[in-house]
Amino acid sequence: MNVSEIFGTLVFNDTVMKDRLPEEIYSRFRDCVKKGAPLDLPLANAIAHSMKDWAIENGATHYTHWFQPMTGVTAEKHDSFISPVSDSRIIMEFSGKELIKGEPDASSFPSGGLRATFEARGYTSWDPTSYAFIKDDTLCIPTAFCSYGGEALDKKTPLLRSMEAINRATSRFLKALGESGEDVYTTIGPEQEYFLIDRDLFKKRRDLVYTGRTLFGAMPPKGQELDDHYFGTIRPRVHGFMKELDEQLWRLGILAKTEHNEAAPSQHELAPIFSNSNVAVDHNQLTMEIMKRTAAKFSLACLLHEKPFNGVNGSGKHVNWSISAGKVNLHKPGENPAEDLRFLLVIVAAVSGVDEYQDLLRLSCASAGNDHRLGACEAPPAIISVFLGSDLEKILDCYADGKDLDTDSSRTQLQTGVHTLPVISRDGTDRNRTSPFAFTGNKFEFRMPGSSFSVADPATVLNAVAADALNRYAERLEKASDVRAEAKKIIGEEYRAHRRIVFNGNNYSPEWVEEAKRRGLLELKTTVDALPRLLDEKNVSLYTRNGIFTKSELESRYEMQLENYAKIINIEARTMVSMAGKDLIPAVESYLGVLTQNALAKEKLGLKENLIPEKKLTEDISADLVGMISAREALEKARAEAESVPDNYGRALSFKNRVIPAMEKLRGFADSLEMKVDRRTWPLPSYGELMFSF
Repeated sequence: MNVSEIFGTLVFNDTVMKDRLPEEIYSRFRDCVKKGAPLDLPLANAIAHSMKDWAIENGATHYTHWFQPMTGVTAEKHDSFISPVSDSRIIMEFSGKELIKGEPDASSFPSGGLRATFEARGYTSWDPTSYAFIKDDTLCIPTAFCSYGGEALDKKTPLLRSMEAINRATSRFLKALGESGEDVYTTIGPEQEYFLIDRDLFKKRRDLVYTGRTLFGAMPPKGQELDDHYFGTIRPRVHGFMKELDEQLWRLGILAKTEHNEAAPSQHELAPIFSNSNVAVDHNQLTMEIMKRTAAKFSLACLLHEKPFNGVNGSGKHVNWSISAGKVNLHKPGENPAEDLRFLLVIVAAVSGVDEYQDLLRLSCASAGNDHRLGACEAPPAIISVFLGSDLEKILDCYADGKDLDTDSSRTQLQTGVHTLPVISRDGTDRNRTSPFAFTGNKFEFRMPGSSFSVADPATVLNAVAADALNRYAERLEKASDVRAEAKKIIGEEYRAHRRIVFNGNNYSPEWVEEAKRRGLLELKTTVDALPRLLDEKNVSLYTRNGIFTKSELESRYEMQLENYAKIINIEARTMVSMAGKDLIPAVESYLGVLTQNALAKEKLGLKENLIPEKKLTEDISADLVGMISAREALEKARAEAESVPDNYGRALSFKNRVIPAMEKLRGFADSLEMKVDRRTWPLPSYGELMFSF
């Protein structure tokens, strides 16, 4: 396989457009994209004709508007290129109108009340900043999705708005500093964690099939205690999966770069090279879809749930975020960071934005699945903090406290004690894998998002808070007679006001939780705790003044997320009730019958003194069985009562406060019984089988 030859072959990218479009058409198209201007119909028709010919040459028979509704996954409706002509013949057609506009049923997707069943019309609109591609013989056209009234019903539209906001704000900020402020955008690189398990075993677990996670399961004798899976040798079956996955991703122009075993057994990670935030979001959605399909080819199941297994690490999606102007990364420090005012201002903008809008950043990672993962000594706690590293923190402390700066920019060399090893320069910052939001030298790594998430949500929040801060700085710099002096003043004042959010220590420690409370930082432990903050006045104001969300769009998202949370817990509870009643309880009763028959047989043989072990085991299992039956009934009662609560917030709160504890109680009895019942009788594949089966 020649990677350079296959890379991007299924993408209608810039190279293809240059080759296939007339020079004038291509130039007009690029000009429209650069200026953010709409395409007129003649231009769209010319592009559509070329795009159709290219797609057909590459085996496509259909096209679709590929969009990202609030379900968190992608959506597509396929139409063929065929158009009838005389004599029962057809021709292959595709117009500019079909390229730039589609009309899916908006009332069939989550809308949070923006669309009723009788208000069905919605629109998809071509996003020319993300290239069209071919998937499954279908030309996929990335689009935004909005209602008949123009409200955003998707993840892409707010992201694109936030990218325009960061472009405006950063351009203004750079010009106020006397620098070029064109072509500003944010880049992200989402590191995707996932589990692979045997597909036949997956199908035997209805909890995995219905919910993506195991609702029952006792820990095996070995978990991840030995740290032997992390970066370990990749198993042949997994290597085959990764090789096939890479090829498919590369053909779609996705910059898959790094792959390795993660910390938990059967857990792995894929990391891409950074790209424009909008494109990166599209690529990550595609990556998750292709992971699942490719796994099936190897008789594997790919699990993207944040916590598929209790007792071992869950899966996250680390979002590496930075701001660029042209080819310059504004988060990359110069030779002397202490005097690099542009760099320090951009860093302080992130620090102040994250501090002021901790709740929004927490909300961008809020879900029923991620609630299981955050704070479990494998992921950051549900407390937002920023890691800067000791060197950068010292510099900013000097600005805040009016102290003299240490401008020595030299890096120390790493002393390994082995003379044959090459000299290694020590980086300016260490890495803090416990930090939710860590500066890692030329970017911030946001470690809280869950593995199944669309990274559009955290990217939108980060763009919004940074844009808001940079607008404030630009306004002050524009009025200043001495720009450099004013820049230093902004750095000192902003960092002094917001440095409570900076913490370079161990975020997993109980001491940090107490320290965070003393600092006045928020600890929003669950999705239900966090969601009401979305509609706080300061948050509504942030989004509306930067043109990212309207108030009605925020209200709709609040309702959608509450509704989604309750639905997920309801499905999990119903699955537990069903599995306990149809699988686990009958299996335990069957095993009790075997034990009883064995005891009777021993008694007939006059071996009464040998019945003590059977009696003790039978009593223990019987007690757990009674507890499981009672817990199952209590769970079903709590679930039914929670489902009947009329308002979304009250319903979600009831599922959180009543149903989840009832689920945990039922699981406790079941997991205890799994350790006592003969494995040939227990109806579910065990954790050991699931995580160590191949």
